[in-house]
Amino acid sequence: MVTTVCVPLTGQRTNIAGSPPTYLLYVNISHTMEYFVTGATGLIGTHVVEQLADGGHDVVALTRSRSNANHLPDEVTVVEGDITEKGSMRDSMAGVDGMFHMAAWFYVGPGPQEAEKAERINVEGTRNVLELMDELDVPKGVYTSTIGVYPGTSGDIIDESTDPECPTYAEYVRTKWKAHFEVAKPMIEDGLPLVIVQPGGVYGPHNGRYGPGKPQTVFRDYLTGDLPMVPRDWTLPMDHVDDIARAHIQAMEVGEPGEEYIVASQPRTMPEVLDCAEGLTGIPAPRAVPDAVFGGLATIMRGAEHVITPPDGLEAEILDFLSGRQFNVDNTKAKRDLDLEFRALEDGLRDYLAWELDQLGLDMQIAQTATP
Repeated sequence: MVTTVCVPLTGQRTNIAGSPPTYLLYVNISHTMEYFVTGATGLIGTHVVEQLADGGHDVVALTRSRSNANHLPDEVTVVEGDITEKGSMRDSMAGVDGMFHMAAWFYVGPGPQEAEKAERINVEGTRNVLELMDELDVPKGVYTSTIGVYPGTSGDIIDESTDPECPTYAEYVRTKWKAHFEVAKPMIEDGLPLVIVQPGGVYGPHNGRYGPGKPQTVFRDYLTGDLPMVPRDWTLPMDHVDDIARAHIQAMEVGEPGEEYIVASQPRTMPEVLDCAEGLTGIPAPRAVPDAVFGGLATIMRGAEHVITPPDGLEAEILDFLSGRQFNVDNTKAKRDLDLEFRALEDGLRDYLAWELDQLGLDMQIAQTATP
């Protein structure tokens, strides 16, 4: 929408008597865009959709079942489809101004039993979405990768120039690596106007499904006393979902096609994160143990899984993931190019944990300032 307003200037000494009045011309340009969004009902996707709708944009949200999208804003157009079925997305994506691809299979723990599903969704599903974007000449897209495509074992600083080998410790990160480096980047090199964003750990309010390896599961287990111990040195950025959703939208609006951006704040150890949570809730943080304890347990469970099915959270895959990994990312490029700011950990957890306690029905107050 373009609105033009002409405002007369009065009392100008330079005006010549009898000449027409001088005007200032104000032109207000409001761009309403239409975006196609996969993964629209997930944690990040929900908040991206909400922020786009709040910004006055039209959103077409893809979901496998409309019942999953009841929490989305009323003005959002919800369409049924599946990224593993390319044709199911064609009509809905045609003619949009931009595309966000966030849909993914995201679990760490049950990966060995779900390898085929992870490959079908994370790799072939991404190929379907990006090929369709290309075929329909969608002007710009944003693809959600992860900092998990980096092994995180060297302790070195990680930035967008890092060229990692494929991590094999978890099916989620293995298939996300393939989608990033064997699908998205080659298509970018062939001219696809795509921006890649790479979040770290993301937490925040969401009524979706909890599961192994997700930060919300860790926080809920902490609040209910079901998290007995955490690795002492394991390191990952932890960010509120509203900040990561904004990073996606900034990538769409000002990100350079063909570029990758690590959209994560400073890396933190799990004891650091949960000590902050303890200061807000008063609930004691779990015991911190050497990361090698998780490595040893992973070895034991890897053998045991030949004869038993371990409970969620005790699979060899997730125990291995928690053993000695440090994702020491450098977000300089994203902060500079996308104008990103990340809220303080205390502020983010205060908002999220209050919501989570309410969901759990726990009558507890969140401190306004974390107790040291």
